Amino acid sequence: MTDLTRGERLQIMLTREELRALDDWRFAKRMPSRASAVRELLKRGLAAEGFTMAEDGAKSQSFGMIGEEEPTPPPDKRAARRSAQEAD
Repeated sequence: MTDLTRGERLQIMLTREELRALDDWRFAKRMPSRASAVRELLKRGLAAEGFTMAEDGAKSQSFGMIGEEEPTPPPDKRAARRSAQEAD
C-alpha cells in the first residue's frame, strides 16, 4: 500500500491473547507498526474470503446482489494441483 494519507480511523479493543498474537505475527513478519500489521492481516483475510479492493470510481451498484447470478466459489487450490499433476 503506497497511499500514505488515510482519512479514516478505526479503533478496536483486543484481549491480551489477541494483542500477543498480533505482536508475535508483526515481529515475525518485521512489520513496522501494529497498525500496518492490522492492515496487512485485514487485507489477507479479505483476500482469503474472495474479496478484493474496489477500484477508485467504482459504483456501489457494481457490488449488488439482487438479480445477479450465483457467485462462483473460489477455486480449490488442492483440486487445481491434483488436476495439474494428473495432466503431467
